[in-house]
Order: sequence, then structure tokens, then C-alpha cells
Amino acid sequence: AQLTESGGGLAQAGGSLRLSCAASTQTFMSYDMAWFRQAPGKEREFVAVISWSGGDTLYADFVKGRFTISRDNRKDMAFLQMDSLKPEDAAVYYCAAGTALSRNRHDYNYWGQGTQVTVSS
Repeated sequence: AQLTESGGGLAQAGGSLRLSCAASTQTFMSYDMAWFRQAPGKEREFVAVISWSGGDTLYADFVKGRFTISRDNRKDMAFLQMDSLKPEDAAVYYCAAGTALSRNRHDYNYWGQGTQVTVSS
């Protein structure tokens, strides 16, 4: 599967951005879809994951109540709605596809190239 993120950019603190991940695969519904992020000098960290059916989600504690992950299996796309953004949310955001509904980046087989999110204070 090939994954392509879009929707990153510059937002003010307290603002919103919506990230999209387009998958080029006929087996999109086989995969759980996750978002990770990586800030300069830091390791890539888990943000959220949604199961293949959309029925289960997991979030990192630092985004609970602010970010919402979703997917559209008819369009082979996943989304991350980010509200109440904070400067510390600035990072490159990556979508990933896997089959484990996991917080561990090593459980994901496919990755996009990433999209930059910048948050001004």
C-alpha cells in the first residue's frame, strides 16, 4: 500500500487542522490506520489509531479530547481532525497502515512521507 498525507500547514495555537491520508490499495479495509508524529530531535510517537472497521480507536493521552481519527473505507482514506492545537503539537505527521491496532510504530508495515504541522503561539 502507498500512503499519501495532506492537509498540514500553519495554524495558530487554539486553531484546527485536518490531515488526510490517501491509500492506493485495493485492500484498504484490511488495515488499521494510525497517525504518528515526529518533532525535531525526538522519536516518532504514536498519536491515534483506528481499526479497519472504524469501530475501535486508541489515542495518545496528550491528544485525547482534542484530536479525532476517522476513516472512509469507500474512498480509501483516513483523517485526523486536530482541534485546540498547541505549539507542542508541531511536528511532521505520518499515517501508517498495519494490522495490530497498536501504539508501537514497529507494528506498522506501510508509511506515508509525512506532512508538516506548524503551530504558532
